[in-house]
Amino acid sequence: MLMSRLRAMIFSGCMLISLVGLTLLTCTNGSTSPHEQDLFVTVTSQPINVGDAKAAAQAYYDSGAYQRDLEEVATRAASWINSRAPSANRPALVLDIDETALSNWEVLKRDDFGRPIVGPCDLAIDAPCGWAAWDQLGRDPAIAPTLQVFQRARALNVAVFLITGRPENQRAATERNLVAVGYDGYAKLYMVPDDASFVSAVDFKAPIRAEIERLGYTIIANMGDQPSDLLGGHAERDFLLPDPFYRVP
Repeated sequence: MLMSRLRAMIFSGCMLISLVGLTLLTCTNGSTSPHEQDLFVTVTSQPINVGDAKAAAQAYYDSGAYQRDLEEVATRAASWINSRAPSANRPALVLDIDETALSNWEVLKRDDFGRPIVGPCDLAIDAPCGWAAWDQLGRDPAIAPTLQVFQRARALNVAVFLITGRPENQRAATERNLVAVGYDGYAKLYMVPDDASFVSAVDFKAPIRAEIERLGYTIIANMGDQPSDLLGGHAERDFLLPDPFYRVP
């Protein structure tokens, strides 16, 4: 945890220094020379500054590191599927949707990395969007490395199941979006019933994976961007895509 804080602070121009039990935070900005710095006495118990975290997330995306990390995890998933699918009994791949199969980067930017669920989404104006209204637009692009894993799985006759935290009332828009960007030929899309709520995505997704197994499939791979997409078992291997943009319990 401390190392992750250090990385975020260094990334935003700050560095923690420990001097004989006293913790100091030194920060630089564009107005100072390389030999100038402000030095503050502070504490290490403070969480990462939200503004710094958002700036780091933006830089992670803009630098290309996010794309490279997506590709790294997806390459490992594809390699495993290539090696395991031929010997598995009715092999299956499970995919999450948001920030796994589809990218919400446009609305993440509009909402300044917030996730308001309710509210309108008028693309004609520069204003935040409610995520429910955004999802109904069905305009998310595919996350290309995941789409390549999907296509490889289908070429190997691996059944693909999608399990999402999106509610059932978004089914038509979600299915239209998935097919439009290339996710055609999946076995089934599981969505949260409109009147249901779960403390954690684990409580919804893990039992569905167990159900898929009861249907006779072997889930050789499960891919998601949140730990809660993967926890709860019922998959031979789990692949966690990077997502510093939000957390789903």
